[in-house]
Amino acid sequence: METSIIIETIIKAIVVLAVFSALAGFTTYIERKVLAYMQRRLGPSNVGPYGLLQLVADGIKLFTKEDFIPQNAARPVFMIAPIITAATAFIAMSAVPFFPEFELFGYVVRPIIADINVGVLFVLGVASVGLYGPLLAGMSSANKWSLLGGARTAIQLLSYEVVSGLALLAPLMLVGSLSLIDINNYQAGGFTSWLIWSQPLAFILFVIAGFAETNRTPFDLLEHEAEIVAGYATEYSGLRWGMFFIGEYANLFTVCFLVSLIFLGGFNDLWFIPGGLAIVLKVMFLIFFFLWTRASWPHIRPDQLMWLCWKILMPLAVINILITGFVMMF
Repeated sequence: METSIIIETIIKAIVVLAVFSALAGFTTYIERKVLAYMQRRLGPSNVGPYGLLQLVADGIKLFTKEDFIPQNAARPVFMIAPIITAATAFIAMSAVPFFPEFELFGYVVRPIIADINVGVLFVLGVASVGLYGPLLAGMSSANKWSLLGGARTAIQLLSYEVVSGLALLAPLMLVGSLSLIDINNYQAGGFTSWLIWSQPLAFILFVIAGFAETNRTPFDLLEHEAEIVAGYATEYSGLRWGMFFIGEYANLFTVCFLVSLIFLGGFNDLWFIPGGLAIVLKVMFLIFFFLWTRASWPHIRPDQLMWLCWKILMPLAVINILITGFVMMF
């Protein structure tokens, strides 16, 4: 029995790694197409039908591009930083239930690698370790622009982790569990039981924090090319550079799944739509929303980012927790 569980877990981990690595690459194509459509451009169109083979061309370029390390860089730290970013992004996915249970060849499959009773805490905790990737990359590159990007990483991600944690505290108080499956089951009553209706402020705060933690516009200040060249990734090339952005897109999917599971009914059936398809549609819409925002909003300044976090978002999150506590008490 234990052997079968170990084999099942290994297979699930391989599938998640392969599927989301491919999705991370495909999302870059979708992003370029969406931005091009919204800005009256063509986007990838020459390499293969509709430019689909542009992904293959980019992959070949990343694998064959010269990989160099600056002369004065701290070599071990410089080499391990991209691995930290990519690894933590995929490890965080291990506690996320992607779909409802289904039967395959008479065997019941649960689409979650590790069903732990503190799933939310695990995902947030592992994702927060991911900040060490850009931070160490910036510190080890022997480049002032990289160092500035690494400093911004520490400030931005640590600050907005506070907001995301406080934003989730209120809905967790209502559910009474840190398990993502319990949170999903809490919303099994249908559209009206979604937590977004009882916790709209928490939903807004968590989505805004998600933009900052995934380094998306208008909060993409970690490698802002107009100010600090490419930030922490300035001295990286080839596959090491690609690993940073595989981790970034994997984190984007994790945030979208969390929003869907915690606030938008998860993988419960939605009217005539089965639960597995419902959560795919929710995640696809949220991905499009992130891309739409990039096409529509300008960048903000770092001081505006911190002002928004500590003077607006965090007080609102604390007030939301207090109101939720009073409502539950009385």
